[in-house]
Amino acid sequence: MELTVVPIAKPEATNFIFGQSHFIKTVDDIHEALASAVPGIRFGLAFCEASGKRLVRWSGTDEAMIDLACQNALAIGAGHCFLLFLGDGFYPVNVLATVRAVPEVCRIYCATANPTEVVVAQTAQGRAVLGVVDGASPLGLETEADIASRRNLLREIGYKL
Repeated sequence: MELTVVPIAKPEATNFIFGQSHFIKTVDDIHEALASAVPGIRFGLAFCEASGKRLVRWSGTDEAMIDLACQNALAIGAGHCFLLFLGDGFYPVNVLATVRAVPEVCRIYCATANPTEVVVAQTAQGRAVLGVVDGASPLGLETEADIASRRNLLREIGYKL
């Protein structure tokens, strides 16, 4: 077995969801779920088919996001993983429950805009995702001032009253 690290290639502020599912229907069902949940959403989706033709299947509403999803799916190359890149102004927190509710979705590895690396194992059979490195390690504990700042930010962006 060989381990490799595959960095997610994307513009700095671009948000994405990386997960695993189990069926070719994933592409259509995630697309329909997103379009129904958030009218006008811009996204690109790619899914690594693990049997049959073993293609990277794709869909979306934004060409740049579709290209990002396809490029990263090809680089990872692990069966049944999917990448969902969100266009400007759309965030994982707004669609994560919708994506999780799609019957084919098995797990979500991450939902982030952080720099991300995917740890991949290569065997004689194929490739598997072992996990992700999402962002950087903590530098310490938050202080009372940090807590107040975090809560103020959540109020400013409408997530707290």
